[in-house]
Order: sequence, then structure tokens, then C-alpha cells
Amino acid sequence: MTTASAPPATAETPQPPAPAQTPEPPATPPLRVLLRYARPHRTVLLATLLLVLAASAAGLVQPLVAQHVLDGLSDGRGVLGPVLLLAALVVLGAGLTGLQSWWQQRTSERVVRQIRRDLVFRLIRLRVPELDRRPPGDLISRVTSDSALVQNAATEGLVMVSNGVLSILGAVVLMGVVHLGLLGVTAAVLIAVALVMVLVLPRIREAVARAQESVGAVGAALDRTLGAARTVKANGAEGRETERAGDAIEGAYRAGLAGARYVALVKVLSGVSIQAAFLAVLGVGGALVAAGSLEASALIAFLLYVFYLASPVGSLVAGLSMLQQGLGAVGRIEQVKHMPVEDDVDDPRERLAAVAAPGAPPVEFRDVRFSYPGRAPALRGISYTVPGGTQTALVGLSGAGKTTMFALLQRFHEPASGQIRIDGVDIATLPRSEVRRRIAYVEQESPVMAGTIEDNLRYAATGASDEDIAEVLRLTRLDTLIDRLPDGLRTEVGNRGVTLSGGERQRLAIARALLRRPEVLLLDEATAQLDASNERALREAVDQAARRCTVILIAHRLSTVTGADQIVVLEHGLVRAAGTHAELVEADVLYRELASSQMLVSEGNEDIGELADVPR
Repeated sequence: MTTASAPPATAETPQPPAPAQTPEPPATPPLRVLLRYARPHRTVLLATLLLVLAASAAGLVQPLVAQHVLDGLSDGRGVLGPVLLLAALVVLGAGLTGLQSWWQQRTSERVVRQIRRDLVFRLIRLRVPELDRRPPGDLISRVTSDSALVQNAATEGLVMVSNGVLSILGAVVLMGVVHLGLLGVTAAVLIAVALVMVLVLPRIREAVARAQESVGAVGAALDRTLGAARTVKANGAEGRETERAGDAIEGAYRAGLAGARYVALVKVLSGVSIQAAFLAVLGVGGALVAAGSLEASALIAFLLYVFYLASPVGSLVAGLSMLQQGLGAVGRIEQVKHMPVEDDVDDPRERLAAVAAPGAPPVEFRDVRFSYPGRAPALRGISYTVPGGTQTALVGLSGAGKTTMFALLQRFHEPASGQIRIDGVDIATLPRSEVRRRIAYVEQESPVMAGTIEDNLRYAATGASDEDIAEVLRLTRLDTLIDRLPDGLRTEVGNRGVTLSGGERQRLAIARALLRRPEVLLLDEATAQLDASNERALREAVDQAARRCTVILIAHRLSTVTGADQIVVLEHGLVRAAGTHAELVEADVLYRELASSQMLVSEGNEDIGELADVPR
């Protein structure tokens, strides 16, 4: 008989300090973050900008050449040379624009590739508490739609703004060469419009941020529904879920409209500014021509420059709008970079093949306490020891803290106080990768990854031999299933293992765990969906596994654990009792009631487990 020990924490047993609260880093200005994304590509972006400026320069010269053509026609001089030059400038401008577009798009794709890689890297390593409180759909939208907005802003937006500013400056200089008075008229109109736009553009950033949050809400609603599609359909809840998703879509629609209104207003202002400048120049310039103080050809050249301004002004406005949209998305992406991650899971020693476990270590809980945020304590000072190479079952009513202990043992969460030791070593002092390398965990839901049966088996032991796979298939009685399937191990299991039965998914999850040859095997109701025959077979497999590893299992069906070396009875986050099945039937009222309710003992407390035809 093995009984639980409960050594309290003493002065000789130092407790690990509580994790330090990392202060929230100061917010980085969004524009600086945006420039940081563009910095690695600054050489190509600079070359792209030079191409844009060269194309703009070709456009800037065209009105002057056109003025020479008009003067030549009026003076009777030949215009073949200026016409050919004008044609060459048009062709050159088009060619430079095409090359610039290709370079810019290629750089844009490289920027978004790096953003998405960084996001995916962090999202996959987010700590479990962070994942528990954030809808997956919202996190996914940051990788998809938010990154696309930043992609456009960090490349095309920056180039468009730079090109717009420099082209406008160049046009202003040449307009001043043609006529300073008309330049003053044009500048007065443009400055008035610019002041209005300065007030409007920040609203675009705010509207985009709200719109992206709404898009994330749509993703979260869909993830909630599609992730439980059978539950939705079985309960006839399609209408309610459609309404819920529809509300999220409506929110995204309203937020998108708000942003669209500001973008449309900006475009209207940019168009009006050019038209107003044209009319003002035409009126003032016409009066000057009539007065004889301005040549008609100069007025035409100046008007061409006004028309030319439409392109750089449009580029500037579009670029600023794009920047504001990108800055709105930057905030959501930066939030991911501030979310706590597990930075010790990329251990180069990660096991890629099934290898013999070095031994079956003891597992010890020492006065472990833990609470979920905003809830009553889940563990109130748990202490017990699981001797190496034995089977210990955790039983108790729902909410007693059984699954919580498994989560703490794998460092999905950290205890508020106390220690958890494997082979005498506090797991808080080990990298998470090392802790999880030594543990195999079969969850209650037995999740299966999309892919083939073989992909799932090799998920944590990619180098396992065919003989190893054949052995675990035999132990879990999956070999007969594989033999019946036309594609054998290469059979696709579908999304979340939808083509497999619940029992088959459980057996596949157990086979995957056994293939790892773990030092500690955790089973959370791992046989709940199995029939009696397969349950007995898997109990035998677990018994064999216990010869080379330490097994801890959670069970509500006591018939599956009556033969365990030790049974720990939990109640309200505390160890109530520990011992063998027979001892607990005699000594603990709660366990006796549980056993009696499952017909494992008679009313006279006589053990009738053998009559229930269960392995002992």
C-alpha cells in the first residue's frame, strides 16, 4: 500500500518567489512602429521612391515642353524636337511607374510576411491564461486583416506620402518660375483645404481601429459556432448563432461606414482643392492675360501644372489615409507583442523521436495553492506524493481541482504558492520545454489534429520507428481499425478528427502519448468514451506503461481505478483522504458514497468490484 504524504512547506523547503509582475512597457508611438517595419527594406523603398520621383520629374517637365510647343507654333518655328521629347517623357514616365509598382508590391509582400511570421510565432507561444481570455477569432484577425493594413501603410503609404510631398514641392518651384502671383493664389487655396484635412485624418485612424476590433468580433463569433458545429445543429441553434454573428457583422459594418465617410470626405476635399485652385488661377490669370501682363502660353503652362498637382495631391491624400489606417491596425498588432508568452519552450533538445524513458520519477505536490482570476481558490494547499513507477488516481466531485493540478503540473498555469516536484526538482526551476518533454498528457476531450492518423501518432515523436507505431496500435487496439481502412495510417481524420468516433479519438490520443515513452503519463478521463472491451485493453496498456513511467489519472468512473496503487480523494481543493480502494471504502465516507453510487460496494460496504467484471 502507498499512501499520500503531506509535507508542509518549512524553512528547509524554500518556496519559489511569486512571479514578478512585468510592468506594461511604455506605448511606442504608432508611426515609429510603422517605420520600424519599413526599416529593413529601406534600401528598396528608397530606390522605389527614386523611381517615383523620376517618373514625377518626367511629368513635371511636360508642361514646360508643352509651352515650348505652343510658342513654336505661334512663332512658326519647328516643333518636331519638342514633340518627340514630350512623347519620350510620356513613355519614360510610364515605364518608370511600372517598374516602381513591381518593386513596391514585392517589398509590401515581404513586409507582411515578416509581420505575420512574428505574430504567429508569438500567438502560438502565448501563455494559457492569455489564450483562455481572448477569442481565437480576434487573434487570427490580427494576423490576417490587421497585418494587411500595416503592410500597405509601411510600404505603399510611406512611398505615396513621400512622393506626394516631393512632387508638390517640385511643382511649386516650377510654378514659381512661371508666375509667382499665380503661385500665391494656388497656395492660398491648397493651404485652406489642408487645414481642414488635418482635422479629418486622425478620425480615420480611430475609425479603423474600431472597425478592426469589430472584424475580430466577427471572427470570434464564427470560431465559436464552427468550433461546435455539431452542438449548434443538434440543438437547432442555427438561427440564434446566425443572429449573434449577424450582430457582430452589423457592428463591423457600422464601424466600416464611419471610416468610409472620413475617407470619402478626404477624397472630396482633395478633388475640390484642385478644382478651386484651377478656377482661381483661371480667373486671375485670365485677367492678367487680358491686361497684357501675362502670355497666354504661360497661363496654359501654369494651368497644366495645376492639373498636374491633382496626381501628387491625390497620392499624398491617399498615402495619408493609408497611413492612418495602418496606424489604427498597428495598435492591435502591438498588443500581441505585449501579451505574455512562454519564452522557454523552444528547447533545442526537444524530443523528435520515441526514445526509452530514463526512469519513472516520483511526483510531489507541496502545499500548492492556486486561484483562477476572479474565482474562489481552486487549490487550497494540496500536498501528496506519487511514488515513481506507480499509478495514482485522483477522484472527487466536479470542481475539486483535479484538472487544475494537471494544468499546474505542465506549467500551463503557475501556482500562487507551494512547489510541484518531479524527481525531487521543483518544476518552476525548469524550462517549460523540459517539463513537458518528460510528460505526456491525454486530455478529457482527446483532441485530434487535422491530418492523417500517422501525422497524429508522430505529432510528438516524429522519428518513431514503424515497429514503435505498430506496438502502440496493438496496445490501444487501433490495429484492427487501421487494417480496415483503405489508406491505413495515411487516412485523413478530418478537421478535429471528425471522421473518427469518440472512442477512436481517445485511443488515438492515448497511442500518441504512449509513443512518446514519457516519464510521467497524465490521463484525464482517458477511457470515458470506450466500451468495456476496449477499456479493459487500454487499462492493460496503461498497466504496461506504468512499468516504465509514473501514471497519474483522473477518473469519475471508479471502476477504472480500483486497481490503482494509490487513490487520492479531493474535495473543495483539498486532499480529503488517500489510500487503496479497499482502504478508502472502509475509511472515507465520501469515497464510500461514490463507490456505492457506482455499485462498487454493497450497502453493507462489501467490496463487489470483482462482480462488476472490472480489472483489479
